[in-house]
Amino acid sequence: MLTIIDYGVGNLTSIKNMLKKAGYHNAIISKEESDIEAADKLILPGVGHFDYGMTQLRAAAFYDMLNRKVLEEKKPILGICLGAQLLTQGSEEGDMAGLGWIKAKTIKFRSEMMDSELKLSLIHISEPTR
Repeated sequence: MLTIIDYGVGNLTSIKNMLKKAGYHNAIISKEESDIEAADKLILPGVGHFDYGMTQLRAAAFYDMLNRKVLEEKKPILGICLGAQLLTQGSEEGDMAGLGWIKAKTIKFRSEMMDSELKLSLIHISEPTR
């Protein structure tokens, strides 16, 4: 079972609809510990500010169990948008520590990195975690 994690941040239905369009019809959206515990694969979506996302995630009843699932049980997790940023150690757009599952820091694209003033973030990986 693939579980899209609901921690109050993001448009979860659009992810589920995208998965259906891609032919994957067994995904569920849930914030229930039992669903996350039973998941074979996880998706951590998110939209918004880094610190708000981490605050919401840490407040979730499943937070400790999610760490165990990913770090100890090695369950695959896909971070999308803010969810990908939260997998890192932190972000220069916030003050809170991230999950730290990826030894990296989320940084803003600098104007010299792009041709326009797009609002984008970049995850800078200092070295891979094993």
